[in-house]
Amino acid sequence: MPHLTYGISDGVATIKLTNPPQNRLSPQMLDEFNQALDAIEESEARAMLLSAEGDDFSFGGDIVPWPEMTRRELRSLFENYMNAFNRFERLPIPTVAAVRGLCFGGGLELAVRADLIFAAESARFGHPEQSLAIVTLLGGTYRVAERAGRSKAIEWALTSEQVPAATMAQFGVVNRVIPDVDLTNEAAAFAKKLASGPTKAHAAHKALLRIWATGGVSAADEAMFDIALPLFDSEDVQLALPASVEAFKAGRPRPVFEFKGR
Repeated sequence: MPHLTYGISDGVATIKLTNPPQNRLSPQMLDEFNQALDAIEESEARAMLLSAEGDDFSFGGDIVPWPEMTRRELRSLFENYMNAFNRFERLPIPTVAAVRGLCFGGGLELAVRADLIFAAESARFGHPEQSLAIVTLLGGTYRVAERAGRSKAIEWALTSEQVPAATMAQFGVVNRVIPDVDLTNEAAAFAKKLASGPTKAHAAHKALLRIWATGGVSAADEAMFDIALPLFDSEDVQLALPASVEAFKAGRPRPVFEFKGR
């Protein structure tokens, strides 16, 4: 049985974890995840939605084989996960994670790779790694710190507490908290809305934020015009900019544009 499924429809790519009840991140899931990313990267998808089957998003990594693995084998496994998760994070399209129930360990490290997290009211997040005397192996702690700040990130990492969705939203890790019954529809509708937007501009925003995260404001300023000015040659800007200027001169509201993502 597959541990995830994927598809692409109407410009929206979807990946769903399908290994309930815990949706553990197994080596099989990793292979299937990379296959899904290959397909998405080669497609015309303009946004992506990540979700999971069942009551819980993911309990994290499949730890069962770890005690029997050599340090070299463990490093290779974790590097493969890191590379795949980073591929997801660097997709040049907006990504939304829809999270319900428990989102722990590697599941949280996967979710925070998405550009936005929509969480059900029932969702709870946490780093259980300290209960095993290890660390968040796929960059979860410092990615949470990037959103919530160091003080909360270290508190959550040291305690392994189950943090409610509302608290995660308060500290900027989660974008929206939604009633459980509405999560799937609202997250899907938002992804569809993003897919109809200016895809090249969305990719540019993602690139600038990555540069800012690693190099700060000065580095982002330095890269700004190399990333931004090519947008003026895109079909979307060629459509929207002259029409907006014409509307302004005529005293009309700016029209709503049907962007092509090109």
